[in-house]
Amino acid sequence: MNTLDVLAVGRLVKEDGIILEAHSTSTLIRSGNVNIVVDTSSTEMLPAIKTSFRQVGVLPKDVSIVVLTHTHHDHCGNNDLFKKAKFYVHTEECPEGRNYVPVSEDVEIAPGVRLVYTPGHTEGSMSVFVDSERNYAITGDAIPLEDNYRRGVPPGINYDPGLAMKSIKYITEYADVMIPGHGFPFMGDKRR
Repeated sequence: MNTLDVLAVGRLVKEDGIILEAHSTSTLIRSGNVNIVVDTSSTEMLPAIKTSFRQVGVLPKDVSIVVLTHTHHDHCGNNDLFKKAKFYVHTEECPEGRNYVPVSEDVEIAPGVRLVYTPGHTEGSMSVFVDSERNYAITGDAIPLEDNYRRGVPPGINYDPGLAMKSIKYITEYADVMIPGHGFPFMGDKRR
């Protein structure tokens, strides 16, 4: 069975609607012998990530796959920590070189671990759907905060609010538990 550990809980600091500070959530998925990290967060979160790795008994060198839900700096600031990993990024945002694997369609990267296209925040936003004892969605900034989900509003930064809302609906139909881009995991309500 797939297991998940939140390595660092992300946060957004806003003042008068302006983002002053942004640090993404970083999550470890263990699927059999495959260790997957979703978003590496900002450099300020590195101490928390290293502490979490020690606590769960996994080393960064044991991570073979990193998924970047999108390429904003607060989601990929610690990429250098994972020197042996392949980096999965949607083709809309995939840089060239350095072990980057462009993803153009939904794909299973390990048993019960799927990359799902959830655009709206950015053109290349992806979420990670994980089958376990519950259905988990690691949403990146498709759902940056639980508040976006509860109030039914798109991310404050988006290129297409209608598409962002379709992505939120799609995630909601699958997930029992959502791990947002900038906050603690929360239970969803599929009856919404």
